[in-house]
Amino acid sequence: MRVMEIRGDWSVDHIVEAQRPEPVPGPTQILLRMKAATLNYRDHVLVRRGYGNRSGALPLVPVSDGVGEVVAVGAAVTRFKPGDRACPTFFQDWVSGPFRDGWWRSQLGGPRDGVMQEFMAVEEHAAVRVPDFLSNLEAAALPCAAVTAWSAVVAQNPVKAGDVVVVQGTGGVSLFALQFAKMQGARVIALSSSDAKLERARALGADHLVNYRAEPEWGRTVRALTDGAGADHVVEVGGAGTLAQSVRAVRGAGTISLIGVLGGAAAEVGLGHVVTQNIRLQGVTVGSRDAFEDMLRAITLHRMRPVIDETVYAFEEVAEAIRRLPEGGHIGKVGVAFS
Repeated sequence: MRVMEIRGDWSVDHIVEAQRPEPVPGPTQILLRMKAATLNYRDHVLVRRGYGNRSGALPLVPVSDGVGEVVAVGAAVTRFKPGDRACPTFFQDWVSGPFRDGWWRSQLGGPRDGVMQEFMAVEEHAAVRVPDFLSNLEAAALPCAAVTAWSAVVAQNPVKAGDVVVVQGTGGVSLFALQFAKMQGARVIALSSSDAKLERARALGADHLVNYRAEPEWGRTVRALTDGAGADHVVEVGGAGTLAQSVRAVRGAGTISLIGVLGGAAAEVGLGHVVTQNIRLQGVTVGSRDAFEDMLRAITLHRMRPVIDETVYAFEEVAEAIRRLPEGGHIGKVGVAFS
């Protein structure tokens, strides 16, 4: 079978097409014929061995998020049947309960081989059946970005009706957070450096739009939009570059969900304000399979559609897709179609 793998050295230039034997599912495994994948900023970091030893070893199949059709099942499998569509979970070993440190070893796309392979065998406990109304690309958008957003605004510290939620940018996590926050009855303030992208956020239900290039002190803007009260929840994907503004924007006893480090991983923040205002800094690392399935029930009930960027890459073009990801020209999730 064809695979795309990082071979020889850690860089996007070393992602090459290769051949591997087609896997045979064990008694508790399902065999997926992969149909589509989507990218996360993590994929760009990982191909450069940006997670150190936790990146895994070469050769490595990259990319964590994908969907496939079940084409065979092991003799003991009860959760799936041939013909089902399923997404492998991001953390293959995290089924339920709180996160445990050792589970990082089960991340797809590094250190474990990811989804850029024509066939993939996974344990039945490490996959979820996806709703029929979603396309392959829409379903492939769910395992990391959607579950991360769900964990931030629903599973770990639920947003309530009437809360104010700030989302940064129009990438996958931010747009999923916008959609889930609206599903919860929240008011959403969307930030972007592009007015055109902000209009896309408005179409998804954003109540207020802020161009942070025009208003770099957007923490003050959020305060003004909330009559000085501040936001109840900030979905923080910028890291060092935006955390200080998030602290300024959030209300006393509010929550900042720390998800991304697009603007750097080392931040200088006035901790006195965090302490005296009783602000909760909440780290979010995707979520469990059970959280994934809870999210899918909500998506099905509300017929929620993930946002897929209009530029879709072919299987063999995944290196180019990853190379262009940091440019930020996309809206929502960048997709890779396998055929």
